[in-house]
Amino acid sequence: MKLIIAIIKPFKLDEVRDALASIGVAGMTVSEVKGFGRQKGQTEIYRGAEYSTNMLPKVKIEIAASDDLAPQVVETITQTASTKSIGDGKVFVLDLSEATRIRTGETGDTAL
Repeated sequence: MKLIIAIIKPFKLDEVRDALASIGVAGMTVSEVKGFGRQKGQTEIYRGAEYSTNMLPKVKIEIAASDDLAPQVVETITQTASTKSIGDGKVFVLDLSEATRIRTGETGDTAL
């Protein structure tokens, strides 16, 4: 099993969620986060005053997937979230040693 963590632009969330549902992803966890990478923040104007923000709003998606489905999940997120511009985000894939469904006690791939 794999834990896939994707950091994407907020306006791409609905599109990514729909694309993942179409390939059979049954669930995910979504969090609103802030951060920066190569973008290094941005300059904005608020009430006529210019100020810099060094933490940009992003969305973090976490998905537990079987080893078979994981590459397709990564490809789907990468293609769907891309705007071909800086700040599109990143996808991280980690090994997931165990998963347990609390309600039934199922473990491993069947818990996903």
